[in-house]
Amino acid sequence: MKLVPLGDRVVLKQLVAEETTKSGIVLPGQSKEKPQQAEVIAVGPGGCVDGKEIKMEVKVGDQVIYSKYSGTEVKIDDVEYIIVKQNDILAITV
Repeated sequence: MKLVPLGDRVVLKQLVAEETTKSGIVLPGQSKEKPQQAEVIAVGPGGCVDGKEIKMEVKVGDQVIYSKYSGTEVKIDDVEYIIVKQNDILAITV
């Protein structure tokens, strides 16, 4: 199954969180937060949303940082995705 976002929505796949800190401390599973960094899997067409012209500024393959409590989580073929609006994306990592 393929996800095709509508309007100004973007499909993200969360990047795997590191299990050790830079100093080498291993983090137990319960103390880890979900990472707010993800890869863009699909991008909606943009268009006119609420009377405003929306230009999509992210593209498939970009790595982005998104708002902590944004989006809708979906699971398709045992893979978890997050669907967010473009304005929930805070930055593109370079």
